[in-house]
Amino acid sequence: MNDINNLSVPIRQYTTRKLVGISEHETIQEACRKMVEFKVGSLVVCNEGVVGFLTQGDVIERVVAKGLSYAKPISSIMTRDLITTDIDSPVSKVLELMQQHQIRHVLITERGQITGLFSLKDLVDPERQLLETVISSE
Repeated sequence: MNDINNLSVPIRQYTTRKLVGISEHETIQEACRKMVEFKVGSLVVCNEGVVGFLTQGDVIERVVAKGLSYAKPISSIMTRDLITTDIDSPVSKVLELMQQHQIRHVLITERGQITGLFSLKDLVDPERQLLETVISSE
């Protein structure tokens, strides 16, 4: 069992490997449909590699609150400056990084490639995370 009080453990213990991707040319509405379909709160935006990241919060802040069209491409609202950390980084360092950038999600890299995602909810719900990891490896 993961110990939430031990912030020196590597982030790999809490990393979600369930990444859902979408093309930067798709519409914001399609992105929202995909989040609902796959029951995720974020998408990795791709175009011959990872070019951005989109969260439910981005949609609320950058589209809904401003009354923008859902027909616009994801590229018009996605986050382009990706914040990443290595899978062996200690949880404490990842939390510091998230606080510094005021973000709730961070992309996890392994040997220079994006392989997972960590969000604050992964830290408070490790049993769900463990179950997802077991299911995805079957």
